[in-house]
Amino acid sequence: MKTDLNYIKKLVKIIDSCEITEIEIDEEGTKIRVVKNKPAQNETPQIIQYAPPAAMQMMPSAAPAGMTEAAQPKTAEKGAEKAPAKENLIEVRSPIVGTFYRAPSPNADPYVQVGQSVSTGSVLCIIEAMKLMNEIESDVSGKIVKILVENGKPVEYNQPLFLIELA
Repeated sequence: MKTDLNYIKKLVKIIDSCEITEIEIDEEGTKIRVVKNKPAQNETPQIIQYAPPAAMQMMPSAAPAGMTEAAQPKTAEKGAEKAPAKENLIEVRSPIVGTFYRAPSPNADPYVQVGQSVSTGSVLCIIEAMKLMNEIESDVSGKIVKILVENGKPVEYNQPLFLIELA
């Protein structure tokens, strides 16, 4: 199956324009899954998971478990979080492939700064994917220790974005 951006855009338009809330396609080893959340107001569907077989083989051995978690709505909205070597630090990871933005607009202040305290549900950043702005929220309360991605840079699925020290 030849997977390109136009094909994925067509899938998003199809699911947005009808009563279907979820579609999953698995052709020639390539999986695409699009899930539409219950519409809040003109909400558009989000791509939850795209993993070509070659990418899955190159991921570390812990990644396939994370791939299963990606299908869960909570993870898709808020990002997969895993504890690194230090027990009180949490890595906030990207739930999707896209472009990382620290602020809601170029002239606005960033959502968070290093040293800032955040609570559960606080918006940390935006990841733009296919012209959709996805707010990434914190699943934990704590202090931002490190921002691991530069503003405007592309991010991959499951890439660490922030380190948060638990409160």
